[in-house]
Amino acid sequence: MALNFDPYVERRHTDSDKWHKYEGKEIIPLWVADSDFKSPPAVIDALQKRVAHGVFGYGFPSPELKDVFIQRMKQRYQWEVKPEWLVFLPGMVCGLNLSIRALTTPEQGSIAPHPIYPPFMKSARSADRHQISAPVKLQNKRWVLDLDAAEQQLSGTERLLMLCNPHNPGGTVYRRSELLTQLDFAQRHNLIVCSDEIHCDLILEQGLEHIPFASLSEDAAQRSITLMAPSKTFNIAGLGATIAVIPNAVLRNRFTEARAGIIPSVDVLAYVAATAAYRDGEAWLQGQLNYLRENRDIVMERINAIAGLKLMPIEATYLAWIDASALQVANPHAFFEQAGVGLSPGSDFGNAQFVRLNFACHRDLLEKALTLMAKAVANLPVTD
Repeated sequence: MALNFDPYVERRHTDSDKWHKYEGKEIIPLWVADSDFKSPPAVIDALQKRVAHGVFGYGFPSPELKDVFIQRMKQRYQWEVKPEWLVFLPGMVCGLNLSIRALTTPEQGSIAPHPIYPPFMKSARSADRHQISAPVKLQNKRWVLDLDAAEQQLSGTERLLMLCNPHNPGGTVYRRSELLTQLDFAQRHNLIVCSDEIHCDLILEQGLEHIPFASLSEDAAQRSITLMAPSKTFNIAGLGATIAVIPNAVLRNRFTEARAGIIPSVDVLAYVAATAAYRDGEAWLQGQLNYLRENRDIVMERINAIAGLKLMPIEATYLAWIDASALQVANPHAFFEQAGVGLSPGSDFGNAQFVRLNFACHRDLLEKALTLMAKAVANLPVTD
C-alpha cells in the first residue's frame, strides 16, 4: 500500500485536545506534541478487529508485545533487554512522577535539564522535592546539557538525574561521548538516572543514531530507568502504552510499589495498538520521517528568514524550539496567538522568550501558519 501523508485529516470536533483549545477561533493549533497524521493502517486494522470482539475487560501485555519490543531494542540499538525488566504504564508522564516519588525521599532531590518538557519540573513540584536545573546551552548550533553548571549547584542530597534524549524542546540527539559524560556525572554523584527517550524513533538528521542511556554499560543499566513508547512515533498518544525498562530489580520493585493503587493498568486497546505499531509500522514510520524532514526544512528556512526569530538545526522530534528573544514583543506566545498561530509558550519549558512549534501536520497548514507568523512580524512598528 502506498503511503501518503498529504491528505488533510479533519480533527476539529473529534475530542482532540490540540484542536479543541482553539475551537471557534481562527487560530492554527501547532502546540501540543501529537501529529495530525492518521496512524499506520496496521494499527487501525488491529484496533478494528479487537473492537469487533466486543469485550474490553482488564488486560495485560502479551508475550508478543514484549517480544517485538525486545527485538526492536536489539535490532536498532544492540541492546539486550530481558522481559522481566519491562514495566508497562499508561503514559510517560506518570513514569516521570513515579521516578521522583519512588527513587527520592522528601529530603532528596533531582537534577533536570532546563529548559525542558514541563512534566519534568511539575513532577518534582507535585512531590514536594527540590530540583536543580541543569542549563541546556547552545554549542555549535546544538542544544546540549551543561552538567558543569549543574555541578556547582549540588548540595549532596540529590539522588536522581533526569535526562531527555532526544531533547524536548531542543531536538538534540546526544552523541555517545556526551552520554558517557552524563554517565560519569551520575557515577561521581551516586545518582539514579531516569531517561525519557520517547522521541527516539523520530531521528530526522541523516547519519545520526539514538543511543539508549542504559545501553552504554552494565553500570548505566543498573542505575537507570528508561522510558520509551510508540505514542509519538506512530501517533497513538491517546492510547497510552509507555514501557519503563528497569534492569535493576531493587529499583524496579520500588518503582512498581510506588504505582500500586495509584497508576492504573494500560488498557487493552493500547496494548493492541502498541503491538501492531512495533510489529508492522516500520514502512509507515519511514514515510512519516520523510514527510517530517521536508516539513523541518521548510520551518528552518522560513523561520530563520523572519527578522527577530532564530531556529537552530533540529536533529530529532517534530518540534521546533524558536528563539524570539530579539523580537520586539513582551510575550511571543501571545503575539503569535493573536496573529492566528497557536504555539506552545516557552514559559512552560522554562524560557518565556521562546516558543515551540509542532510541525507534524499537513504541509499546507504549516505553510499558512508560517506565512501568518512572517506577516505578523513584518507588521510590527519599526523602533529606532
